[in-house]
Amino acid sequence: MSDTDTPIRQPGPWDPRPEPRSADPAPTAVAATPEDKDQSLVWALLSTGLMAAFLWWVTGSVIVAGAVLIGLFVHEAGHALVMNGLGMGPARIYIIPFLGGLAKARREPESEWHGVLVSLAGPAFGLLAMIPFVGVWMATGQGEWLMGAFFIAMLNLVNLVPAPPLDGSKALGPVLTRVHPRLEQLVLLVIGIAVVWWGLTTGRFILAAFLGLAVFSHLKRGVWRPAWGTLSWPEAGRSLALYLATAALCAGAAVGALLPMTEGDAGEAIRLGLSYLGVR
Repeated sequence: MSDTDTPIRQPGPWDPRPEPRSADPAPTAVAATPEDKDQSLVWALLSTGLMAAFLWWVTGSVIVAGAVLIGLFVHEAGHALVMNGLGMGPARIYIIPFLGGLAKARREPESEWHGVLVSLAGPAFGLLAMIPFVGVWMATGQGEWLMGAFFIAMLNLVNLVPAPPLDGSKALGPVLTRVHPRLEQLVLLVIGIAVVWWGLTTGRFILAAFLGLAVFSHLKRGVWRPAWGTLSWPEAGRSLALYLATAALCAGAAVGALLPMTEGDAGEAIRLGLSYLGVR
């Protein structure tokens, strides 16, 4: 008898029932993309406390140190609000002891134009922190509160300097790239070296070291813009106009805060403001 003639045994009631076979294979589990962990409350309080102590040590004034710290939070909140509004959030704010703050998005901007808006939002929105300090000065007449308002304005104005990694480099850099990719690298390099030299000659050694590392990273990056592309010419024009308007607003706020101390003399207020920056 051949194998083909062997009768096939039918399963009986005592045989185990076969497992039902699924029509479609089970989907393979996809690993979730790991997300950055939020800053712990302990580290957030510790970093804020260290920053507050550092500012008090540098300024010698509790009011001025508090003003700069509050101005820092409001500045970063401006970045975060625009990030969230443009679909980049939820953004998170970090305080970096001895250096400043950081607003970090979860997604990259959809366009270079959105990146410019995010960069300029911090300095523009940050000026709102001046309002309560000017109000207390008007109520008490104590000049220290006015100095707090002045340093808030200067915090935002200095951030507009087009040197990496300050906001000015992120707002003006794409405009320079629209003209020529090498122009951004050259301008940011020259201004970055000048700012590092300013930090060294005025005793701001921590800031100088931080900016020096940023300038070095800028050199290593080369001339390529991020993957989301460059500005169009109309966007470049709007970016430049917004940058200049924001810089003028911050400078005007800084001079305005000093005018009561100089009896309304704008020239003397400008000279006084420059002296705080170590410019004689």
